[in-house]
Amino acid sequence: MVAADVPAVHELERRLFPVDAWPLQMFVDELAQAETRRYLVAESGGTIVGYAGLMCIEPIADVQTIAVVPEQEGRGIGSALLTELIRESRRRHAADVLLEVRADNPRAQQLYRRFGFEQIHVRPRYYRDGVDALIMRLVLGAPEDPQEAGRP
Repeated sequence: MVAADVPAVHELERRLFPVDAWPLQMFVDELAQAETRRYLVAESGGTIVGYAGLMCIEPIADVQTIAVVPEQEGRGIGSALLTELIRESRRRHAADVLLEVRADNPRAQQLYRRFGFEQIHVRPRYYRDGVDALIMRLVLGAPEDPQEAGRP
Protein backbone atom coordinates (compact mmCIF):
# COMPACT_ATOMS: atom_id res chain seq x y z
CA MET A 1 0.00 0.00 0.00
CA VAL A 2 1.22 3.46 -0.90
CA ALA A 3 -0.23 6.86 -0.09
CA ALA A 4 -2.05 7.00 -3.44
CA ASP A 5 -3.99 3.84 -2.44
CA VAL A 6 -5.38 5.34 0.77
CA PRO A 7 -8.52 7.02 -0.64
CA ALA A 8 -9.64 3.79 -2.38
CA VAL A 9 -8.77 1.69 0.67
CA HIS A 10 -10.69 4.07 2.91
CA GLU A 11 -13.76 3.81 0.67
CA LEU A 12 -13.56 0.01 0.91
CA GLU A 13 -13.09 0.28 4.68
CA ARG A 14 -16.26 2.34 5.01
CA ARG A 15 -18.16 -0.12 2.81
CA LEU A 16 -16.89 -3.28 4.53
CA PHE A 17 -16.85 -2.06 8.14
CA PRO A 18 -19.56 0.61 8.37
CA VAL A 19 -19.74 0.46 12.18
CA ASP A 20 -16.00 0.30 12.92
CA ALA A 21 -14.39 1.95 9.88
CA TRP A 22 -11.02 3.56 10.41
CA PRO A 23 -10.84 7.27 9.60
CA LEU A 24 -8.81 8.10 6.50
CA GLN A 25 -6.10 9.76 8.62
CA MET A 26 -5.50 6.50 10.48
CA PHE A 27 -4.35 4.83 7.24
CA VAL A 28 -2.11 7.82 6.50
CA ASP A 29 -0.63 7.62 10.00
CA GLU A 30 -0.09 3.86 9.77
CA LEU A 31 1.76 4.14 6.45
CA ALA A 32 4.03 6.78 7.96
CA GLN A 33 5.36 4.24 10.51
CA ALA A 34 7.21 1.93 8.13
CA GLU A 35 9.71 0.88 10.81
CA THR A 36 6.94 -0.99 12.67
CA ARG A 37 4.18 -1.32 10.03
CA ARG A 38 3.56 -3.11 6.73
CA TYR A 39 0.42 -2.53 4.64
CA LEU A 40 -0.56 -4.35 1.46
CA VAL A 41 -3.23 -4.12 -1.21
CA ALA A 42 -4.57 -6.80 -3.53
CA GLU A 43 -5.68 -5.70 -6.97
CA SER A 44 -7.78 -7.24 -9.71
CA GLY A 45 -7.98 -5.49 -13.05
CA GLY A 46 -6.33 -2.39 -11.57
CA THR A 47 -8.93 -2.11 -8.79
CA ILE A 48 -8.13 -2.67 -5.13
CA VAL A 49 -10.12 -5.69 -3.93
CA GLY A 50 -8.40 -6.31 -0.61
CA TYR A 51 -5.98 -4.88 1.87
CA ALA A 52 -4.17 -5.85 5.04
CA GLY A 53 -1.89 -4.34 7.63
CA LEU A 54 0.55 -5.47 10.28
CA MET A 55 2.22 -3.83 13.25
CA CYS A 56 5.34 -5.54 14.54
CA ILE A 57 7.17 -4.54 17.67
CA GLU A 58 9.43 -7.44 18.47
CA PRO A 59 8.59 -10.05 19.69
CA ILE A 60 4.88 -9.52 18.83
CA ALA A 61 3.25 -8.92 15.46
CA ASP A 62 -0.37 -7.82 15.36
CA VAL A 63 -2.65 -7.99 12.34
CA GLN A 64 -4.21 -4.53 12.35
CA THR A 65 -6.66 -5.12 9.51
CA ILE A 66 -7.45 -7.53 6.72
CA ALA A 67 -10.33 -7.24 4.29
CA VAL A 68 -11.50 -8.55 0.93
CA VAL A 69 -14.49 -7.28 -1.02
CA PRO A 70 -17.37 -9.79 -0.82
CA GLU A 71 -17.48 -10.29 -4.59
CA GLN A 72 -13.90 -11.60 -4.47
CA GLU A 73 -14.17 -13.82 -1.39
CA GLY A 74 -13.24 -17.46 -1.84
CA ARG A 75 -10.58 -16.73 -4.46
CA GLY A 76 -7.56 -16.93 -2.17
CA ILE A 77 -7.03 -13.20 -1.76
CA GLY A 78 -7.42 -13.23 2.02
CA SER A 79 -5.09 -16.24 2.24
CA ALA A 80 -2.49 -14.48 0.08
CA LEU A 81 -2.66 -11.33 2.20
CA LEU A 82 -2.42 -13.30 5.45
CA THR A 83 0.48 -15.37 4.09
CA GLU A 84 2.41 -12.19 3.35
CA LEU A 85 1.65 -10.72 6.79
CA ILE A 86 3.00 -13.90 8.40
CA ARG A 87 6.11 -13.77 6.19
CA GLU A 88 6.63 -10.16 7.21
CA SER A 89 6.23 -11.14 10.87
CA ARG A 90 8.98 -13.72 10.46
CA ARG A 91 11.21 -11.20 8.64
CA ARG A 92 10.76 -8.87 11.59
CA HIS A 93 11.63 -11.68 14.04
CA ALA A 94 8.21 -11.91 15.71
CA ALA A 95 7.64 -14.89 17.98
CA ASP A 96 3.83 -14.59 17.84
CA VAL A 97 1.21 -13.07 15.57
CA LEU A 98 -1.95 -11.79 17.26
CA LEU A 99 -5.25 -10.60 15.85
CA GLU A 100 -8.80 -9.76 16.87
CA VAL A 101 -11.72 -11.18 14.92
CA ARG A 102 -15.43 -10.63 15.37
CA ALA A 103 -17.13 -13.46 17.23
CA ASP A 104 -19.87 -13.34 14.58
CA ASN A 105 -17.49 -13.80 11.63
CA PRO A 106 -17.02 -17.58 11.27
CA ARG A 107 -15.56 -17.28 7.76
CA ALA A 108 -12.63 -15.19 8.99
CA GLN A 109 -12.19 -17.42 12.04
CA GLN A 110 -11.98 -20.46 9.76
CA LEU A 111 -9.30 -18.76 7.64
CA TYR A 112 -7.21 -18.00 10.69
CA ARG A 113 -7.58 -21.53 12.06
CA ARG A 114 -6.40 -22.96 8.72
CA PHE A 115 -3.23 -20.94 9.21
CA GLY A 116 -2.74 -22.34 12.72
CA PHE A 117 -4.15 -19.50 14.81
CA GLU A 118 -5.77 -20.51 18.09
CA GLN A 119 -8.22 -18.53 20.17
CA ILE A 120 -6.60 -17.41 23.42
CA HIS A 121 -9.04 -14.86 24.83
CA VAL A 122 -12.34 -13.03 24.37
CA ARG A 123 -12.77 -9.27 24.62
CA PRO A 124 -16.43 -8.77 25.54
CA ARG A 125 -18.28 -6.06 23.59
CA TYR A 126 -15.07 -4.99 21.83
CA TYR A 127 -16.75 -3.68 18.70
CA ARG A 128 -18.97 -0.60 18.64
CA ASP A 129 -22.09 -2.66 17.99
CA GLY A 130 -21.42 -4.77 21.11
CA VAL A 131 -20.03 -7.89 19.41
CA ASP A 132 -17.21 -9.70 21.21
CA ALA A 133 -13.72 -9.96 19.74
CA LEU A 134 -11.91 -13.28 19.77
CA ILE A 135 -8.19 -12.86 20.33
CA MET A 136 -6.25 -15.36 18.26
CA ARG A 137 -2.55 -16.19 18.25
CA LEU A 138 -0.19 -17.93 15.87
CA VAL A 139 3.02 -19.06 17.55
CA LEU A 140 5.95 -18.62 15.20
CA GLY A 141 8.59 -19.52 17.76
CA ALA A 142 12.07 -18.14 18.06
CA PRO A 143 13.74 -17.13 14.80
CA GLU A 144 16.08 -19.77 13.48
CA ASP A 145 19.73 -19.34 14.44
CA PRO A 146 21.66 -18.90 11.13
CA GLN A 147 24.64 -20.89 12.46
CA GLU A 148 22.42 -23.82 13.42
CA ALA A 149 20.95 -23.79 9.93
CA GLY A 150 24.43 -24.26 8.48
CA ARG A 151 24.74 -20.73 7.16
CA PRO A 152 27.82 -18.55 7.72
